[in-house]
Amino acid sequence: MSFAERHNVMTPGAGGKGKRVSIISEDRLEGLSRLDMARYSRHLLLPEVGVEGQQRLKAARVLVAGAGGLGSPLALYLAAAGVGVLGLLDFDLVEESNLQRQILHSVKDVDRPKTASARDRVRDVNLALQVVVHNTRLTSKNALSILKDYDVVADGTDNFPARYLINDACALLGIPLVYGSILQFEGQAAVFNARGGPCYRCLHPAPPPPGLVPSCGEGGVLGALPGIIGTIQACEVIKLILGSGQGLTGRLLLVDAWEMRTREFRLDKDPNCPVCGERPTIVELMDYEEFCGLNRKDEILVQSLTAGELRERLDRREPLQIIDIREPHEQTLVRFENAKIVPFGQLVRRMDEFDPSVDAVFICKIGQRSLYAIRELRRAGYQGRMFNLAEGLNAWAREIDAGLTQY
Repeated sequence: MSFAERHNVMTPGAGGKGKRVSIISEDRLEGLSRLDMARYSRHLLLPEVGVEGQQRLKAARVLVAGAGGLGSPLALYLAAAGVGVLGLLDFDLVEESNLQRQILHSVKDVDRPKTASARDRVRDVNLALQVVVHNTRLTSKNALSILKDYDVVADGTDNFPARYLINDACALLGIPLVYGSILQFEGQAAVFNARGGPCYRCLHPAPPPPGLVPSCGEGGVLGALPGIIGTIQACEVIKLILGSGQGLTGRLLLVDAWEMRTREFRLDKDPNCPVCGERPTIVELMDYEEFCGLNRKDEILVQSLTAGELRERLDRREPLQIIDIREPHEQTLVRFENAKIVPFGQLVRRMDEFDPSVDAVFICKIGQRSLYAIRELRRAGYQGRMFNLAEGLNAWAREIDAGLTQY
């Protein structure tokens, strides 16, 4: 029996007021206690929720992948809503820079595993909640075994390999996926693999070239934005569990928090999609790092210098070209003395400004964009020796010059 058959997954056209077609089967429903009735009284007053809807929430098992900016409002609102089992998946530690937007965590949690901090916080919200912690990186080897135990997966990750991995695993298992992403002032949300609708690959058949789309750690993000998108995701999860309401299946919602405008695009299922199409060719999980252009077997190897090694070469007054590829607004935060400023997008057309007879060291915030920059220059034909400053200016500030700001 398939997942859809076991869980009575919604069919096209199902849902709406007065008609439940829920992912939670009837045999999993159990009664509400007197405490439940008091705690969820505002839900019970809603005819679209009521006692049966709250029972479905209590019986639901939801995995939140990523306990960061999006995962914070997701986990908090799902815990508060009365979801019975909440899975929390992450492998990072809490950092000071997380606290600007990741409201699951507080100052006392810095250097703790995010899953531990998140577990404690959601239990503060709801002692009846059963929390399952997955303090691990999701991979092709463990994804199916972790996701199979959940009714819905909410994607709060921040990178393309994880998004494709989660999408493919959900599609193969028949599990609805509630998607969200954020960058700078813009966010988007959708529901995949539900009601016979499209999957993430129908929206993005192929990932962008490495380095083209910066992460939040490189491009920045408005602190309140993940609160908006994560809360939208929580609403979508709840509606899937209730089996009613107009969800984001077949629609992509875009939010511009700076202009405070929303747009919506229709998302059609691609009949040729390799995962959810009429003749799927992806029937097992793959190497998603390689698929997204990372760690490819044919990738151009890049030499790196640690902050200490660069300091030694500068102290010996070796001839070096220091190329800072960050964006102009980042220069106002931290400046590297005597560096030539050439933003990432201008590198190839300005490579004639570099002297191939002199070693060039490329720097950015964390050493990721500069890695991609060197590879792009090599592909474009630049012949000089190039080095990447490992872990970027943050490593320089941490290890060499404490007067500089890590951002």
